[in-house]
Amino acid sequence: MSDHSLVDQARPLHLNAFLMSTGHHEASWRLPESDPYANTDVAHFQRLAQTAERGKLDSIFFADSPVLRGDVGRRPAGTLEPTVLLTAIAAVTSRIGLIATASTTYNDPYNLARRFASVDHVSGGRAGWNVVTTAGPEAARNFGLDDQPAHRERYERAAEFLEVAGALWDSWTDDATIADQAEGVWGDATKINPIDHVGRYFRVRGPLNLPRSPQGRPLIVQAGSSEDGKSFAARYAEAVFTAQQTLADAQDFYRDLKRRTAALGRDPELIKILPGIVPVIGSTEAEARALDTELDELIRPEYARDQLAKTLRVAPEELALDAQLPAELPDEDQIEGAKSRYTLIVNLARSERLTVRQLIGRLGGGRGHRTFTGTPEQVADAIIDWFDHGAADGFNVMPPVLPSGLDTFVDQVVPILVRRGRFRSDYEGTTLRDHYGLTRPEVAAADLAVTG
Repeated sequence: MSDHSLVDQARPLHLNAFLMSTGHHEASWRLPESDPYANTDVAHFQRLAQTAERGKLDSIFFADSPVLRGDVGRRPAGTLEPTVLLTAIAAVTSRIGLIATASTTYNDPYNLARRFASVDHVSGGRAGWNVVTTAGPEAARNFGLDDQPAHRERYERAAEFLEVAGALWDSWTDDATIADQAEGVWGDATKINPIDHVGRYFRVRGPLNLPRSPQGRPLIVQAGSSEDGKSFAARYAEAVFTAQQTLADAQDFYRDLKRRTAALGRDPELIKILPGIVPVIGSTEAEARALDTELDELIRPEYARDQLAKTLRVAPEELALDAQLPAELPDEDQIEGAKSRYTLIVNLARSERLTVRQLIGRLGGGRGHRTFTGTPEQVADAIIDWFDHGAADGFNVMPPVLPSGLDTFVDQVVPILVRRGRFRSDYEGTTLRDHYGLTRPEVAAADLAVTG
């Protein structure tokens, strides 16, 4: 075990639990312990959130997309709308942060601003919004479009969307509610103003029909790692979920995003970079490897190959299972979808000379996120190594199997991090912003201004 006693331990480590039905490994639902109907079981997610809260994790997170993804034969398909799910979780938890994904491409700012402010009120200040632009023509066709908007256009819309949402959250001052029962005055209308936004994509009068929420504004999270995604994150994000396979790549991303953030006049310490990690944990290395092998052997390669083909924009028959990727693949510039994930997958396959079958196995656990197989001590070492070497402010923990993977992480890995002085033994605040060390944005009557 490494000697970490000489390391400055004042910098806090942040841990988010990314929850997905029976776990992140696509074959996890086939294990005897798994409930194949967990994806629509509210009680299942409530119990997972309570486990994460018992471990004093910063937050839990749900991905989402306005489209039915992939082949339904492959793994449990269909997801509950995440902000609705978060309200049910808020009722059985008190401290854990609650982050949900919502698309700026297929929503309107007023509805989403109201929805996330509502979750913040319901939870007592624990809401976060993972802002995505949603790639893929399938989603576009659910909203009357023939194809997805171009990558750059999606991010330009997202930027205006966030500006409008922020103005709506700030359209009430913190003291707009008077609630003077004796005088019969509930609110001060001079402290609630329209935003009168007129822009390229949106016209929004405002104000929001909801008082300012406990956090002022929900925490803003972002998950794109393309050039447009990084520029967007540097301007708006307070936490970033990302995917890197190697320490060097993670360090490059970390330095780049912190530099971009500083260049925009923001304190780079106030944006938390959280790479994904899929911890396959066993009491011994052999036990961990056995679980990893068991899961990979349960993958149905025909389903996985079809999904990989869609990601790479090639026909499935071009991907021979026991051959490497074709020499000719599209450049990232030709990809209008998830550009950074496309590049990560291709680079992984090329650098390690993986066959398609081997690549499917590597992607089966975390879709391109780093998979780490080992004992609780080794997982803790891996987390601290990246944290200490300028690659992460914490991690987006993606258990391959649920609930057992989260139970093991909370009961066996977190105590090691606590003993080493790297992670909290209890919550110090009550809001998600408190957990991430972020101040509450204030707004006064003088700050209310017309935007557009």
